[in-house]
Amino acid sequence: MFKTLMLSRRFAPLFWCQFFAALNDNFVKNALVILILYKIGGNNGATLVTLAGVTLIAPFFILSALGGELADHYDKALMARRLKFAEIFVAAVASAGFITHSIALLFVALALLGVMAALFGPVKYGMLPDQLETSELAAGNAFIEGATFIAILAGTIAGGYAAAEAGSPWLIAALIMTMAMLSWLSSRMIPLTRAGAPHLKITVNPLTSTFAILGELKSQPRLWSGGLIVSWFWLVGAVVLSLLPAVVKNRLGGSEGVVTLCLAVFTIGIALGSGLAAKASHARPNLSLVPLGAFAMALFSLDLAWVLHSMTTPATPISAQALLRTGNGLRILLDLFALACAGGLFIVPSFAAVQSWADPAKRARVIASINVLNAAFMTGAGVLVAVLQQAGISLTALFAALGVMTFAVGLLIRRSWRNEIAAGDLAT
Repeated sequence: MFKTLMLSRRFAPLFWCQFFAALNDNFVKNALVILILYKIGGNNGATLVTLAGVTLIAPFFILSALGGELADHYDKALMARRLKFAEIFVAAVASAGFITHSIALLFVALALLGVMAALFGPVKYGMLPDQLETSELAAGNAFIEGATFIAILAGTIAGGYAAAEAGSPWLIAALIMTMAMLSWLSSRMIPLTRAGAPHLKITVNPLTSTFAILGELKSQPRLWSGGLIVSWFWLVGAVVLSLLPAVVKNRLGGSEGVVTLCLAVFTIGIALGSGLAAKASHARPNLSLVPLGAFAMALFSLDLAWVLHSMTTPATPISAQALLRTGNGLRILLDLFALACAGGLFIVPSFAAVQSWADPAKRARVIASINVLNAAFMTGAGVLVAVLQQAGISLTALFAALGVMTFAVGLLIRRSWRNEIAAGDLAT
């Protein structure tokens, strides 16, 4: 199915549009993270890294509802073209930040990239059921998630290298602008479809529309529980990725290269898990994988906490190669990989099911409401983790708490979705 979709204009342009956009987002974010953590952050470096993640995610809470209304009111392919054209100017802001070495300007660019991503989210996921058959939906979601996480991997490595090696800021700016242009050009190849609700009135006040779509989602129990389940995946991912640089620097005693290695292992794990979930979902999403993924995420979060509790930080910084020669280092990498793989098994079928259950005329707004929940979960968790870090709560305690709560979520999923898991019922 991969070859069929990737050679089809119904899917391939959206895939590449998302890939280059995610690549740019993560290039900017991870370059900023390395700059903060190893060059300018000082004692507050870990907290600033967490807040960088919040800066990218917070716009989803405010603007996802607007993005959903726009995506249902207009042709989604046309919306994609307009948003990706606007993103070229955001890329210019990020480029200026690197050229002038302005952390403040880079934070502004990060927030603007979050705005673009918040508006684009309902477009891309709302478009998939319009372009694909139900039997292709799980695979399409897996490939989009795969594109996103491969882009995260590439952006992580490139952004981290650019910041750590202090390469030419003009070259970095050129790369950012090139990726933005490629994303826009890909968006222009997406076939036009039709507006889902052309007579929908756009709500000017984003807070009003945000609470309205959340209220509508809550009135549909199956979609509401699905939104909460999807949001838990993003909370786990946000917490792990925000804590990871601090784990590397403060517990492993690792260099910038170790941060990149750990992020790469985590990203590959999610991509693999997403692919396995797609393979296990043929005619419809395999919902039995969702609680299984939750229990596995819990297990490996707890094992990470155990390893961090039992290890001693080296007296001198170690390289990525040196980490691979230590038992604790290999175990942490294995835990990260397995946790991420479990996350892929968790997210792909749950999100594909929600897409299938949604009314086509309201699908983009359903996706938008779930994006609002995602943002609320991630932003709330990010702020809480930053506060707890400042209060001196250990990394061990944070990972242990994450594992215990994820295990509880797995039990709730089995209870909430027991009928869907047993029957695989995707009827609307």
